[in-house]
Amino acid sequence: MRCMSDSHMELRMALRDLCVRYPAEYHRAHDEASTYPDEFISALTDAGWLAAMIPQEFGGSGLGLTEASIIMEEINRNGGNAGHCHGQMYNMSTLLKHGSAEQKQYYLPKIAAGELRLQSMAVTEPTTGTDTTKLKTTAIKKGDKYIINGQKVWISRVQHSDLMILLARTTPLKDVKRKSDGLSVFIVDLHKAIDNGMQFKPIRNMVNHVTNELFFDNLEIPADNLIGTEGKGFKYILDGLNAERTLIAAECIGDAYWFIEKVSSYAKERIVFDRPIGQNQGVQFPIAKAFVNTEAANLMRFEACKRFDNNEDSGAQANMAKMLAADASWEAANACIQFHGGFGFAAEYDVERKFRETRLYQVAPVSTNLILSYVAEHILDLPRSF
Repeated sequence: MRCMSDSHMELRMALRDLCVRYPAEYHRAHDEASTYPDEFISALTDAGWLAAMIPQEFGGSGLGLTEASIIMEEINRNGGNAGHCHGQMYNMSTLLKHGSAEQKQYYLPKIAAGELRLQSMAVTEPTTGTDTTKLKTTAIKKGDKYIINGQKVWISRVQHSDLMILLARTTPLKDVKRKSDGLSVFIVDLHKAIDNGMQFKPIRNMVNHVTNELFFDNLEIPADNLIGTEGKGFKYILDGLNAERTLIAAECIGDAYWFIEKVSSYAKERIVFDRPIGQNQGVQFPIAKAFVNTEAANLMRFEACKRFDNNEDSGAQANMAKMLAADASWEAANACIQFHGGFGFAAEYDVERKFRETRLYQVAPVSTNLILSYVAEHILDLPRSF
């Protein structure tokens, strides 16, 4: 169900061929048991899809954010939840753009081959949230090591990853000219870190999204694990965040099409008062409006991808794509559950599962209100509101 022409249909069909091996029952079972769909993620890895953005010289496909976003979209459009694996896509940006030659040569081939997973990024903290420049986790250099102390929250997939991107403060906030200075990025070997200076505590949540609190107590990591230049990490992380927001937009678009296709099919078959409910404009119009808004969000998604792949500033487009897509998917989700009536709440229809999954993106990875603040300040040149 698309109005637009699609030059990536071969890619989409390959993804659909893989996803059909993991039907709704598979994802529903993992949701009910709160377990991780490792077989599905392994299949994506073995097929090379999670190495899409790794250059060919390192064993990857050498594709761009455009193709990566289609992969994420198709997972959700086919009833899965790309939240189980999207971290590897956007975490890759920080390592690709700012890692040393040695780091890329060591890590990327192993990630591309599926020997290592880079599914986790630790930025958010309990007391700072999205006010990233005020984070309190510190990394103090001592000889050839950095000592990490602090706490993170909402850090996903630690249990199912080998590596983690970590943002920590290396220069105290009081000693920097700009509050975005003095932050540094590190790559952490989770097998060495867990129970050796780092602990994690799972957070039970309404979505089967494996996420945690992290606690650092004198965690030692090699100085060679610093990515880029010390103190410049905030800028490096932004590259990854723009990719993240664009990929989340794609996932929301996949969700929206899933909801629209699901409810359109049901509305043609469900007979009430001797007529299909889809014959009623009260049913038709909300579904049609969600479709229109999804198509519009899709255009912004591809604009953000194009700019990112061309090494142009994509911050505005990534933020707007994420907001438009999250709103469209939520609109489609509400229409879908509403017109399924009571059946929309039955687990066997999968509507309630996908409803819960897509609701997350009104809040994460950046809330709608913060996107509006970004647009007001950085695009419309209005006074900063916070």
